[in-house]
Order: sequence, then structure tokens, then C-alpha cells
Amino acid sequence: MFSHLVIGSNDLERSKRFYDATLGAIGAQPGRTDRKGRLIYAHDGGRLLVTKPIDGEPATYANGGTIGFATDSPEQAAAWHKAGVEHGGTAIEGAPGPRDSESGRLYLAYLRDPDGNKLCALHRMAS
Repeated sequence: MFSHLVIGSNDLERSKRFYDATLGAIGAQPGRTDRKGRLIYAHDGGRLLVTKPIDGEPATYANGGTIGFATDSPEQAAAWHKAGVEHGGTAIEGAPGPRDSESGRLYLAYLRDPDGNKLCALHRMAS
């Protein structure tokens, strides 16, 4: 359904360190900077762009918004979380681990990136 997501950052160098680490933990290559100065990450058919807001105002996060990243295993989700905490992210919503949901058993790990965006690594576990 989605082709890409774009989020704002007030410090692109800090964001590059964070997203290179977290997305690298789930198999993505380091981000590249395009001619407009945006960081671009491409992995498994999706794209994440990180940019300074084009209106010149400070970047803010979405209240109630979450960006979810699919992972291949609980171990990969845990590695994503660990990389995030080690590179400026903040652990939120409890420790990474299995949770039951209406759509089945999930392994979830939550972080806020250095700009406050809420992120989740998700692995759908066998029932």
C-alpha cells in the first residue's frame, strides 16, 4: 500500500547515525544523501526519507503516529532496538518482547528516534 515515508529531522548527521544503525540491524544498506540533502533508505521495496522540513520550521513528531519496520525474527527486532538505544534512541513502551494481539502473537520493540519519532520493530510469530 505505501511507497514511502518521509519524516523530519533537526540534525541529519545524528539521524544518519541512528538510522544507519537501526536499519542496518534489519539488513538495509546505509542511507544515501540525495541532491536535495535528504537521507534515503531503500529496503525490501520500501523507502524511508529523512529530511529537514521544507518550510524551514523545526521538525516535530506526530502525536499518535508510529512507523513500523518489519523484521525477519525476534532476534532481528531485538538487534534493531539495541542498535537504536546505542545510537541516540530512547526505549519506550516496555522491553522488547512477545505480545498477544487480535492479529496473533507479535514480537515488538519500540523506540523514539533522536527527533522524537515513534518507531516499532515487528515480527509476526507463529501461532
